[in-house]
Amino acid sequence: MWLICLLLRKMRKMREMNVLSESMLEAASHTPVLTKRGLSDVDKKIYDSVFNAVMNQRLPPGTKLTEAHFCELFNVSRTIVRKALQRLAYDHIVVIKPNHGATVASPTPQETREIFTARRGVEAAIMPLAIARASKAQIGVLRKLAKDEHAAFESGDRANWISLGGAFHIALAELAGNSVLKRFLNELVSRCSLIIALYELPGNVACSHDEHDRLIDVIASRNVEQAVKMMEQHLLAIEGKLNLNDEKEKINLAEILGLA
Repeated sequence: MWLICLLLRKMRKMREMNVLSESMLEAASHTPVLTKRGLSDVDKKIYDSVFNAVMNQRLPPGTKLTEAHFCELFNVSRTIVRKALQRLAYDHIVVIKPNHGATVASPTPQETREIFTARRGVEAAIMPLAIARASKAQIGVLRKLAKDEHAAFESGDRANWISLGGAFHIALAELAGNSVLKRFLNELVSRCSLIIALYELPGNVACSHDEHDRLIDVIASRNVEQAVKMMEQHLLAIEGKLNLNDEKEKINLAEILGLA
């Protein structure tokens, strides 16, 4: 009888691990900066045009996005434009102010430092929890995300590369099993992804190709102290590669969105 109970417990634990692995992949595939649920095809086209222009550094921070201009460019109503802009605001890509309209978000150097400081603290708390719960299957999920991230970088898909980099960290939060830390990190990753897209120096790479791979190896070895230290260095390195100079130039919105 005791053997049957033991086998049942092991089977239940394996099912829980499989569910967690699946939820990690699901969470990773819905990185905050890629949230587009509830958008129609037309709304999504506007969202994607702005999102990709920002992520590929074609649309500078602080750029004003007028509803009338989008109505003309996409031949749609203000209602549709507003819906797309509201979703972009929800994902921290744009800022909407009453009586001022929408502009591409432009975090200040001080805000950037505060966001990265908060993120280092949250991820330091996540690492020990994630390591304690990490199974071979979940480490396999992390390795797949890192592989997809490398593939996006090599293909020149900058927007997807940034999103997948964030997805890796969201997967760690999912693995940690703390819903409060995960909620905090969701917003921080979304805001950091925008900051990287806006302020990463041209020709620079926020994450070196093997940083996430090395971090996975340390997680697999169960070395908590080294993993926490490596994560902090990883985030400090990303912050250190940002260009926070405030230089503005005239832009052609239609040309930037590929509609000229």
